[in-house]
Order: sequence, then structure tokens, then C-alpha cells
Amino acid sequence: MLPFRQVDVFSSVPWLGNPLAVVHAADGVTDAQMAHFARWTNLSETTFLCAPTDPAADYRVRIWTTGGELPFAGHPTIGSAHAWLEAGGVPRGDTIVQECGAGLVDVRRTPRLGFAAPPLRRSGAVDADLRTRIVRALGIADAAVEDMAWIDNGPGWVGVDLGTARAALDVVPDVAAFTDLKVTVLGRWDATDAADLGADVEVRAFYADGRDFGEDPVTGSANAGLAQWLIGAGALPAAYTARQGSVIGREGRVRLEASDDRVWVSGDAVTRIVGEVDL
Repeated sequence: MLPFRQVDVFSSVPWLGNPLAVVHAADGVTDAQMAHFARWTNLSETTFLCAPTDPAADYRVRIWTTGGELPFAGHPTIGSAHAWLEAGGVPRGDTIVQECGAGLVDVRRTPRLGFAAPPLRRSGAVDADLRTRIVRALGIADAAVEDMAWIDNGPGWVGVDLGTARAALDVVPDVAAFTDLKVTVLGRWDATDAADLGADVEVRAFYADGRDFGEDPVTGSANAGLAQWLIGAGALPAAYTARQGSVIGREGRVRLEASDDRVWVSGDAVTRIVGEVDL
């Protein structure tokens, strides 16, 4: 039996964030067992905490979806760091250092848990054929797109700037057209709505993971990529808050901040289930 936690990430309000399953002391768990358990949890991600192989790291995390392993993902980074600390983990420095498939990721503890976004693996313009596929899959006119770019930090995201929050909320994706696409859209709230909602932008993330289509509740990696792209382009301020999940009954909040040549992605994390699992 291995220690187990289920953590609600990017919301302090119960059941309104993105759930993450975390298995502790998972060094002896095989790839097949990880894959089977991740499919069984049926969550967007399940993580397995292991001893680090890099001497600079505090722990190593393996991140699995129902369809396979990811080198990096955002809400699993915050949720895994939270679970590791809660289980008695003590970082060697002021910053927690996570080892994952994408390398070493710094996680700061204050004012809330947040990770330094890893460098984009792929950035820049999207070719014309892919743009056409994405526009069709989102069910929008090409003229509605203010900008589009690769923002891939591991999962394979393409970012789409739709200008306004209402435009982002009005997207009705064509599920059959998504196939292998991973697309995140963003739009801005006006000052009055931003003050009422406690959020400056609205974000939605759509994907097909080899099993079926989904809209992700709250997505750290997508928000990280959007911030790296749009803050860098001067299209968003150096610090802002994103709301995500409202269309599917969630109310996630992700804080983004550019500081010291890095983008920090922060949010709340609360353990909802503690127990043991027999893999």
C-alpha cells in the first residue's frame, strides 16, 4: 500500500479547481502500473512522486494522463509540490526543485505555491494548414483570431488570442475536428468585470488525448505558455489573473507574473482526500 492524496488545484473553494491524484513513494511502481492507475482515476493527470535522480532536485515527479506520460504539466507541478510538502518533504533551499521529464522546475512557496514556467519547446507562428484546422475546430471565423502561436512547453499547446473574454466564452468547439489538437484560447475582461470576477482574462483549454475530447478545468501549462507569449509580446501586463473552468462548472484562478526574466504561475492547492492505494 502506498500513501495517496487527491488535491484540488487552482481553487481554494472545494471542488471548483482541477483535481490531481498523487501517489507517494512510487519508486517501485512500474510504467504499466502507472499507466493503468492513471486510466482508472480518469483524471486529466495522475502523478507519482519518486526519489530524485538529479542531485539538485528535492524530488522527482512522473506525470501521467489517461493516454500516456507527459514531460511537464502545470497543475500537477503545483499539486505534487503541495502533496510532497504536506507529507513531510523539506526542501534544501528557499525554493523547491522538482525534477520531471522537462528537467528541473523551481517551485516557490510564497505568497502561494507557484512554478517558474519552463522554456517553450516550440514557439512562433503556426503554419497556414494548422491554423485552418484550429479555426475550424474552434468553430470560429478566421477574422475572429487576433493572434495565434505555438506555446508548447511539453503537452503541445497552441495559443489563440480572441481579444475579449466574451469571445472566448462563446467558443463552441467541433469535437470531431479536434483529433490530436491541443488548443487554448484567451480573451480579456473589461475593468468593471475584472474587478467583479477577480480575474483579468478568461482562458479555456481544449484537447484530444488519444481517448476522447475534453475541456480542461484549469490548466497550468497552457496559462504558462500564454503568459510567456503574450506578456513577451506586450499584449498582456506583467502581472494578471486568469479565470478558467467557468463554462464547465469550475472557478479556477491562476496568477501569472513576469519577474527576473521568468514567468511564475501560481495558485491555491488544497488536499481533499488522503489514504492509501494498492497498485
